[in-house]
Amino acid sequence: MMRSNVNGKSIILVVDDDEAHRTMLNTLLSGWGYEISEADDGDAAVERVKERPYDLILMDIRMIRLSGLEALKEIKRLNPAIPVIIMTAYSSIETAVDAMKKGAYDYLTKPLDFDELRLVLERSMEHRKLKEENKLLRESIGSHFDRRNIIGTSGPMIKLMDQVAQVAASETTVLIAGESGVGKELIAGAVHFNSSRLDGPFVRINCAALTETLLESELFGHERGSFTGADRRKEGKFKQADGGTLFLDEVSEMSPSMQVKLLRVLQEREITRVGGDEALAVNVRVIAATNKDLHEEVLQGRFREDLFYRLNVIELTVPPLRERRDDISLLAHHFLKYFSKKNSKNIKGLTPQAMNRLIRHQWPGNVRELMNVIERSVVFARDDYIDEKDLSLFSGTSGDNSSDLTENLSLEEVEKAAILRTLAATGGNKSETSRRLCITRRTLHQKLKKYGVM
Repeated sequence: MMRSNVNGKSIILVVDDDEAHRTMLNTLLSGWGYEISEADDGDAAVERVKERPYDLILMDIRMIRLSGLEALKEIKRLNPAIPVIIMTAYSSIETAVDAMKKGAYDYLTKPLDFDELRLVLERSMEHRKLKEENKLLRESIGSHFDRRNIIGTSGPMIKLMDQVAQVAASETTVLIAGESGVGKELIAGAVHFNSSRLDGPFVRINCAALTETLLESELFGHERGSFTGADRRKEGKFKQADGGTLFLDEVSEMSPSMQVKLLRVLQEREITRVGGDEALAVNVRVIAATNKDLHEEVLQGRFREDLFYRLNVIELTVPPLRERRDDISLLAHHFLKYFSKKNSKNIKGLTPQAMNRLIRHQWPGNVRELMNVIERSVVFARDDYIDEKDLSLFSGTSGDNSSDLTENLSLEEVEKAAILRTLAATGGNKSETSRRLCITRRTLHQKLKKYGVM
């Protein structure tokens, strides 16, 4: 739980051997509603952490008795859950990388930009809150809950996993919606492996990858001699999934005639092999997925309404990566570790500049695109850390670029358009807009006033 005091205030430990700077921060942060404790050096900070927990530590890097980096290492050993923000007057990539490697949440350069400080504090507090909510979620659904490689502590993912836990306990047909590359199959797997059918088979089929004839044979099986090349009887996916779960990926790509046949199976709970006449009972839970809006497909006459309601008993929507940016760092480091091992490389991490670029990117290909970017970066990396120059991102999709800006616009018009677009994308959240644009809230307010938006 967040370590707030009796008044509900979050507690920050300010660590700095400069008493005047410490006093200034105490006054500033107290005015923002935080409770402040102080330590005059790194060794004193370590002792304070032994005595009580803190919601956050704001620590200078250059101190007399014990440096911020040394104190950070010891604090993370004592309590790895406390986010630590490093302050340094020596802005360099080496310092930043070393601090991040030892577990710092972020770093700020002196003299501090107060708008940036406030933004980083809010983001850090929110990040820790989400991690704790995720921990409570895991406890509420039981320690046995199997995520099946689903990575994420963001608000949208916590909500989704809570829904998965509830849905898994039922026998209901599920429709999983979401853009390509978001991980719909992983969600389907989580439903299956947390259900009463977990000991049964989990069978997958991509409906978009097969012709109508092949899809029918793959789903229902066929009798020997039912068509050219059918030299033996074959059991279909429905029969293979008996007692378990059948995952129909891209179900919206089924032809009208196949939709009719699937509807019959869902209604009757029995199949007939191609070329056969025997009805075979099947005990299968169906989970379907689509990257299209099936509501719209029904309205346009491309998908049967009765089948839609059979499949859409419960709908789970997987959020796109751009709506769960807090998970990008977790995913990037997961893929980095995996592909480093796979390619026999010893890459230790990503520089802050590289991570910032990843977070600002819009990710039209979602998690699949991020995985591919990290894999390419690992393959071609020559240093211990992946830098911004190592990333291969498609142009026109980054958060600091816009594909629809033309050469006929002035620089001010381009800037205004970028700000308004980002402001709209964040629902008017100025703190998030500032973060995505990598400017301070003060600068954002000045720009909005300049362009007559405020």
